[in-house]
Parts: sequence; structure tokens; C-alpha cells
Amino acid sequence: MPGTGNPLTRLRIALTVFFALDGFIFAGWVVRIPAVKHQTHASAGALGLALLGVSAGAVVTMMLIGHLCRRYGSHPVTVVCAVLLSLSVSLPPLAHSVIVLGAVLVVFGAAYGGINVAFNSAAVDLVAALRRPVMPSFHAAFSLGGMLGAGLGGLVAGHLSPTRHLLGLTVIGLLVTAVAGRTLLRLEPPVPQAPQAPQKQEAQHMPQVPRDLPAPDEDGPRHPHRPDPRTRKLVAVFGLIALCTAYGEGAMADWGALHLQQDLDASAGVAAVGYSCFALAMTLGRLTGTALLERLGRTRTVIAGGGTAAAGMLLGSLAPAVWAALIGFAVTGIGLANLFPVAVERAGRLAGPSGVAAASTLGYGGMLLGPPAIGFMADWFSLPAALTSVAVLAAVAALIGCVTRRSAAG
Repeated sequence: MPGTGNPLTRLRIALTVFFALDGFIFAGWVVRIPAVKHQTHASAGALGLALLGVSAGAVVTMMLIGHLCRRYGSHPVTVVCAVLLSLSVSLPPLAHSVIVLGAVLVVFGAAYGGINVAFNSAAVDLVAALRRPVMPSFHAAFSLGGMLGAGLGGLVAGHLSPTRHLLGLTVIGLLVTAVAGRTLLRLEPPVPQAPQAPQKQEAQHMPQVPRDLPAPDEDGPRHPHRPDPRTRKLVAVFGLIALCTAYGEGAMADWGALHLQQDLDASAGVAAVGYSCFALAMTLGRLTGTALLERLGRTRTVIAGGGTAAAGMLLGSLAPAVWAALIGFAVTGIGLANLFPVAVERAGRLAGPSGVAAASTLGYGGMLLGPPAIGFMADWFSLPAALTSVAVLAAVAALIGCVTRRSAAG
């Protein structure tokens, strides 16, 4: 990493490493939840309340981290949060009661939410400097890190206790942070320069990025200390898109396998494949996201992605056969893949770290709301009917893209 000549390239590699590390550590914790449940003798309901500590800690600290990034810079805040995340992941297996578990998960969630705001803010600045929509590639690294963390966790689960496994993640996290953090701290956040050439020449220089609205910041990111009402409204719009996306991700993680097993009589192994299909498709969608954004632009990508996810989830939730549901889950993952990265990047371009924090907070609110909302709807109607709410919110995201494009054009 230090040998790479271009500072922007070095910065991109360092940020990619932090995104991957975040997914790796979080997935490593997730696969040990059953063991920690057994250790704390928690009931399903008590464990559910304790797990809310992760989302609660993230949501509560995100706006604070946005202010810290604005004051001290996103690079040092990213490194500090990575250290805290690496240390805090070792705490859950040390808890021997549900109350203590909930408390340490609030700490873990705070670090997890903090690093997400910090490195997304740094990525927004880099995207603006590169003048290419590369934000999906960072989120693809997060997804790949998560798949690697889950796979490694599954391999060592039968050989290492949760304490040793998660302590190992702490060591790995601190080592990776020491290497990537050194690069990150040495590099100043890039500040895009306003174009000097006339508009016609600029248009010839960047034909690959369609002009899409709303985007009142073409000359570089706007980081107002006090965003005007229109800016706050647009940030809220992008935050709503993030909410719709995160709702779907949370629903698929918590309810997808149960739907396959309970409603379609799939085996436990096949049911587990359901989320893998979704996660793999989302990763592939993000790996190809930059090319898609360069071809379609952000607005069309949101519209196409929301529509695709809505169609895929209708198939996944209402299909009478397992194979059709698995295809639906994969299509849903492809559709949702780039909505969250686009929403966070646009919010950050408008309002800097505070915009990233606001959009991320709404997004995590959707992830927090999704699983219990689907549980209530499943009790009132049925689980397949409840899962169609994912399709509804994906369609809402597409509709938001249409409305904002029309209003901006007018």
C-alpha cells in the first residue's frame, strides 16, 4: 500500500480495506450469536432485546460522529472507530447475563455505526475527487468482507470458543488498522477543484457520467455548516431511499430462511442458501455498480434498482416453489445492491459528514424497523404477505427517484 504512487489510489485502497474489515468483523460476531445465546441462557425474546443494542448504539452515535468528522476530519475518526470496533467485538462472549450482553452490544453498535459514518464520509470526498461513481465498489468490499467473515466463522465455530474466535478478530482488526490506518492518517482528504474549463469542454471531458438530478453540486461537494432547507429536504429524501433499502436487507437476513423452511418446506440447509443467494447477488451488483452508474446515472440506477428489487421480492415471497423463491431473492439482491451507496454518496455530497450521518441514521432506522414490523405483519396476515412489504418499499424508492427527477427538472 505505501508503495502505490498515486495518493488517490492509495487512499482508495486504504478505504476499501476498512470497508472490508467492517464487514469481516461484523459477520464474525453474527455467526457466534447462537453460542453467546447459549452462554447467557437467554430466551429468544430476551436475546432479541439485547441484539437491539447494536442498532440502538449505532443510531444514537451516528449524528455525533458526523460532527466529529466535520471537526477533526473523517480519516482520524475512521481509524479511532476501527480500533474501538476491533476491541469491542471481543466483549460479547465475556457477558454472562442478558443485561450485560445488551450493554456491551450498545458499545459495539456505537463503534460499528461510527466507523460507517466516518469511512462513508471519507469515501464521498474521494468519489468527488475521482469524478467517477465508485461508491458501490467500497460497499462491495464490505459485502465481500462479510462473506469472508461468515465463512471463516463457520469453519472455526466447532474448534474455537466464541471468546477465542472474537478475540482473534480483535487481533486481526488491530493489525489491519495499524497498516491501513497509517496510510489513511498520512493522506489529507481530497478537495475537488472547481473546473476551470468552459462547460462545453467539461461536458466533452466527462461524457461517461450522465448529468442527473437533483445534483446542485457538480463543481464539488457542498459541505455547508448550516444546510439550507432545500438541502435538508434532499438529504431526507436520500435518507428515505437508504431506509427502504436497509429495511429489505434486514428483512432478508432475519426472515428469508424462515420463509423458505416454514412456507415452502425447504430443508435447513436449503433455507440457509436463500440468504447466501441474496448476499452474493448484492455483492455482484455492487462490484458492477460503477459501470452501471456511469452508463445510467444515479437517478436511473435508483429507479431501475428499486423496480428490479420490487419484482424480485414479489417472486421471492409469493412463489410456490423453492427454486423460484431463490431466484427472487437473488434478483432482489441485485436490485437493492446500489441504492444505499447512491443514497449515502448523494447525501454526503450535499451536506458532508452530517449528510452521511443523517442518511445512515435513517437507513439503520429501516434495518431496525424491518424485522419486527414483518414479525407483526406475519402474525396478522402471513409471512409471505409480510415479506411483500419489502417489494412495496423498493417500489417507493423507485418512485422517489422518479419524483425527484421530475421536480428537479421542473
